[in-house]
Amino acid sequence: MRSTKQFGLILAVTFIGEILRFLIPLPIPASIYGLVIMLIVLKTGIVKLEQVKNAAGFLIEIMPLMFIPAAVGILVSWDALKDIYIPIIFITITTTIIVMVVTGRITQFIIRIEKRK
Repeated sequence: MRSTKQFGLILAVTFIGEILRFLIPLPIPASIYGLVIMLIVLKTGIVKLEQVKNAAGFLIEIMPLMFIPAAVGILVSWDALKDIYIPIIFITITTTIIVMVVTGRITQFIIRIEKRK
């Protein structure tokens, strides 16, 4: 029952993100709205971390399963992609490296700031 409530809370925040995407005419995905809302409610204390921790942990654990439909979609679209697969692979590898470097640098920066405090 506890996990059901936690998952329901995460689902409610996600739904609010979907509503905001519909109401605000910006090219921002609903998931980003949902993440920002979750950050705000967690930081303000409206929702305590313990109220969503177990369900969030479960969702993170099963995240790799969520990529299976995308991979199948690529296989289904192979005819359209086969002529441009080399640029796609290059772009994917390059952007992955860039994201890893930027994420690492930001993490190091935040750790340094936390150590100063």
